[in-house]
Amino acid sequence: MYSPAAKAVAEKLGLKMGRANLEEFADTLLALAKTDRNILAVTSDSRGSGKLGPFGQALPQQIVEVGIAEQNLVGIAAGLGSCGKNVFAVSPACFLTARSLEQIKNDICYSDHPVTLVGISAGVSYGALGTTHHSLHDFAVLRAINNLTVVAPADNFEAREAVRAAAAATSPVYLRFGKAPLYSLPGAETAPFAFGAARTLRAGRDVAFLATGETVVHALLAAAHLEATTGLACRVVSFPTVKPLDTAAVLAAARECRAVVTAEEHLVAGGFGEAVAGVIAQAGIGTRFRIVGIPDEYTVTGSQADIFRHYGLTMEGLAATASALLARP
Repeated sequence: MYSPAAKAVAEKLGLKMGRANLEEFADTLLALAKTDRNILAVTSDSRGSGKLGPFGQALPQQIVEVGIAEQNLVGIAAGLGSCGKNVFAVSPACFLTARSLEQIKNDICYSDHPVTLVGISAGVSYGALGTTHHSLHDFAVLRAINNLTVVAPADNFEAREAVRAAAAATSPVYLRFGKAPLYSLPGAETAPFAFGAARTLRAGRDVAFLATGETVVHALLAAAHLEATTGLACRVVSFPTVKPLDTAAVLAAARECRAVVTAEEHLVAGGFGEAVAGVIAQAGIGTRFRIVGIPDEYTVTGSQADIFRHYGLTMEGLAATASALLARP
């Protein structure tokens, strides 16, 4: 996922490589479920891919397997939630948020059941399996559904805290996790996690990088690279919650910085960047602005790293975008 230059910047920043957020999710859920028998995991033939093997071995009475039947998965999760169970419904994000969208809308959100929908292997995590297995629509469709918190953690800290927050929530939550190991980001000690709250990882007033999910670390590396090579002071803000959006953090960046660049592992259409753009436009703020994501096309074939490089979601790509944006007349 990282070029030699990006790895060198990460080392200078003191970033340590963690593990995949999916693994953090599984271990956190198991620890919570051991203390609360009402916490259940429901899976659609995704116990292995969801890293829930140890959960099933330790707590066989608290896991339900429905097979490859995502609509049934959501319906069963809603039924269990209506009976007072705290349910985590786990399935690949591409299938969970497409095949069972109506059930998410009506059975979970309209009915207001405390169910956490867990989209695993999200974004382009499936790499060369291609567009059928990529989840690049989930922000767009789920942002359009009332009564649903949409969360894309950027590192193990955000993932762990998001699972805890979801377990304590009384309304529906969607958690989005990828498969790749992630660097641990700074600020865990000083910026507490909460749904709807962005986390500022780096201060600056030249360019603001606003990012969500697994693109955040690339934005952080781009900011450090630009400061070291050009002297630009770049703000980096992680938005673990895509909905509700931290509008105060968005407006502060738009008003205080010379340019704003958003980054996401999602289609540009209907995604995080367009949510940010809507906030800025409705506030009447004129600023240089660019959304970096996947354009309206079927993605190139390759690994997650290949796709990130192709669409400019790496340190080098984001730095180049920011530099070009500032240079624009």
